[in-house]
Amino acid sequence: MKISSVYRTSIALLAFTTACVFTQLQALAADTGQKKLVVGFSQVGAESGWRTANTESIKSEAQKRGIDLRFSDAQQKQENQIKAIRSFIAQGVDVIAFSPVVETGFEPVLQEAKKAGIPVVLSDRAVKVSDPSLYVTFLGSDFVEEGRRAANALAKLTGGKANIAELVGTVGSAPAIDRKKGFEEVLAKYPDMKIIMSQSGDFTRAKGKEVMEAFLKAPNAKEINALFAHNDDMALGAIQAMEEAGIKPGQDIKIVSIDGVRGAFEAMKDGKLNVTVECNPLLGPQLFDLVEKVANKEEVPKRVVSQEGVYDEAQAAAELPKRQY
Repeated sequence: MKISSVYRTSIALLAFTTACVFTQLQALAADTGQKKLVVGFSQVGAESGWRTANTESIKSEAQKRGIDLRFSDAQQKQENQIKAIRSFIAQGVDVIAFSPVVETGFEPVLQEAKKAGIPVVLSDRAVKVSDPSLYVTFLGSDFVEEGRRAANALAKLTGGKANIAELVGTVGSAPAIDRKKGFEEVLAKYPDMKIIMSQSGDFTRAKGKEVMEAFLKAPNAKEINALFAHNDDMALGAIQAMEEAGIKPGQDIKIVSIDGVRGAFEAMKDGKLNVTVECNPLLGPQLFDLVEKVANKEEVPKRVVSQEGVYDEAQAAAELPKRQY
């Protein structure tokens, strides 16, 4: 009887211990779930195919890594973006990442993030601030270099002689400022290449078409023999305007644009666009590599540049099936 009693007691103790361990494991799992990395991301908007691909890359990568992503679409309005960042601060997210609509005007809200102890990562576009410590790192393209590449491509296409119509991106945005800067830097080497018309198409296809229509109605419209568009979507809108006006895009007017979206490769394949300078939107993996390091207080470079190329009509057919955006 004594042996049986000891046996029963041992079984009871074993069961109790097992239950305790199981409960502790459950608590640990729950605690791990609570500590999931929380990231607030404010996107510019959905103004182009490039931006749509950029958003998808960010969302899918966050999901893949089990990151709690608080996503906000600013609809190309800075005030919406500032509200979103303040909301992320109030929520106490681990890291804030955003692609700024314009370069300036973010310093006050970034100071609020710093005061709250929340690190900030810039994606795709930069900001101008008096205190560089307001953000940890900036991941994106070298927009000035993209402008240089576009100008060199156009010089090659036109033999260094061109009257250029320019479709500028969103006024005050980093890509619009820097692409124009790089383009004009190279243009200075070609006295017979000059911009004769320049206006913002706000990075959208509809506005690009509208502005190109206005260009083609100008008194000196017949002088235009080249177009530089700050992104592919505006170029694709301009192509529509040219065709409706009886002009052969890519032939009567040589066209160089920036981004490298699928639509641009289709237009090059059809001989309607001559060159696209790549600006890679698939930044999700690189972005969250940086975000995770920042959250873990690891050292990261202040500037991370994405790798990109330049494509012309001759490469379009072979490259088109490889385009992921």
